[in-house]
Amino acid sequence: MRIIILSGLSGSGKSVALHMLEDLGFYCIDNIPAALLKPFVSYTVRSSEPTYERTAIGLDARNTPAEVASVPQLIDELKRSGLQCEVLFLVAAEDELLRRFAETHRKHPMAGSDVGLREAMSMERALLEPIASVADLLIDTSRLSVHALRDVIHKRVEQRAVGRLSITFESFGFKRGIPADADFVFDARALPNPYWEPGLRNLTGRDAEVIRFLETHTNVATLVADIARFVRGRVPEYQASNRSYLTVAIGCTGGQHRSVYIVDRLAEIFAAEFDQVTARHGGLPGAKLFPARRRAAASAKAP
Repeated sequence: MRIIILSGLSGSGKSVALHMLEDLGFYCIDNIPAALLKPFVSYTVRSSEPTYERTAIGLDARNTPAEVASVPQLIDELKRSGLQCEVLFLVAAEDELLRRFAETHRKHPMAGSDVGLREAMSMERALLEPIASVADLLIDTSRLSVHALRDVIHKRVEQRAVGRLSITFESFGFKRGIPADADFVFDARALPNPYWEPGLRNLTGRDAEVIRFLETHTNVATLVADIARFVRGRVPEYQASNRSYLTVAIGCTGGQHRSVYIVDRLAEIFAAEFDQVTARHGGLPGAKLFPARRRAAASAKAP
């Protein structure tokens, strides 16, 4: 049996994620009181109905602090009992959440006549921190469209083989902020910048001309090798602690050239060693997850 507990900040896309899980065949229940989580899971485990073999449960801020605080212990009990239980937690930057609430004119569940939106958002972050702290996968939706979020859920959750670690390399631009869902963050801003080459400025780290430029500088290859060595050393630790997801973020100034190139190189390297590897480019238009190309495919790129 596989159980996914889905939580996150209001406005971060929980409904989209839960609907995607439903489309993928999960039995989904939303806004369940945290106090009823244990009896509900017990019921599904005892049931012989195949309907509950894959269940997703939505938890949000409409719970008391005591109820939310009890969730991590329950999750630990479920995992120790042998159930495949994963916690997904969605976040987004405050400014982006404010923009979304302004566009939709929705009321924040913790806002009221004496509680403004910013204060409600702060209260919610504090309330849900116990769940966020035990999340197996943290997803920052700040720069994700609805379609991109559905793609993340499909590739990182649905396609993850049971017992296998899902590794994602993510590029980003420091000028837009560091992704909140990264387990490790590396800085590529010290490398030669294709942006200052007029013919390369409007290209990306996936274009042949930019690739050729970066591969003429030995310190680029050195950084790729150093990051690969570090991450490779962490993988056994994540596997030993039964972690399901590992996200490595690489940043440059704009998230368009250097970080994109390095993410693709790292994804190719790790795809030759691990089954569940993807590359995500948050700074590129239409950002989405790309399946990592195998090393053999990499040799076919433009010279």
